[in-house]
Amino acid sequence: MGISGIGIGLRMEMAEALLERKPDAVSWVEVHPENYLLRAGKFADLLSVAREDYPVITHGLTMSFGCVTPFENEYLDPLKAFLKDIKTPWHSDHMCFGGAHGQMVHDLLPIPFTDEALDVVCARYTQARDHLDHELAIENVSYYAPPVHNDGARADLGGLAEAAFLTEMLERTDGKLMLDVNNVYVNSQNFGFDPRAFFDLLPLDRVVQMHVAGHQVRKDGLRIDTHGEPICDEVFALLEYVLPKTGRVPVLLERDNNIPSIDELIAEAEMLSAIYTRATSETPAKVNA
Repeated sequence: MGISGIGIGLRMEMAEALLERKPDAVSWVEVHPENYLLRAGKFADLLSVAREDYPVITHGLTMSFGCVTPFENEYLDPLKAFLKDIKTPWHSDHMCFGGAHGQMVHDLLPIPFTDEALDVVCARYTQARDHLDHELAIENVSYYAPPVHNDGARADLGGLAEAAFLTEMLERTDGKLMLDVNNVYVNSQNFGFDPRAFFDLLPLDRVVQMHVAGHQVRKDGLRIDTHGEPICDEVFALLEYVLPKTGRVPVLLERDNNIPSIDELIAEAEMLSAIYTRATSETPAKVNA
């Protein structure tokens, strides 16, 4: 199944309006399995309607690849069945720590860029991919304190240790990357590194999908990844920089908070679609098995 172009996350606050309008700029939708597993009612109904008109890609919130214990079958088995039913070309989740001993923190906490953490992430990723029997992509996250790396010190403000960590993880596992452009930009502004240099260090041929979103800028200048504001010009520009390097992978407009009118969402999707067309005009779409 080949999926390309611009997608939107199917959120309850705007799903009915989106599915009624069916804007030309939107080619697919993304869903969080956690919102649908063991659930019926309106969630299931809206997903059924969406599947009539759009390809669906899944994106998770709870895999917590940085957790030190193996996955449990009670978690993986229902997810496997859901992915198979949806026929998503891949499933993605975050390179983060999200809980321990059965307790979730309901946040995507960053992991240290150390050899020990790399071993944990690789083991969890491989276990999940093998059990799910499905292509799996890992997403880079935003963070708000300099992570430590191998010598136990804080990562230098160059901020590129994450790119090296991701590259090693992907090479070791033969993995795929779900590249969040906004997260790279937020981290680059908070910690003073060049986001284009970050992209250039990554194995961009392993990217299967990208996310773009808006973020909040606090009065002190700190940027917070909220998915609650319009995409800024700098993130648009970074998307246009990296798209020719990844090829025509699908790009998601993430909006999870302060969801605006459907007209505003469509206008933002149209802006992304114009960038996508310019940046990939001579690039064939990837074939997603």
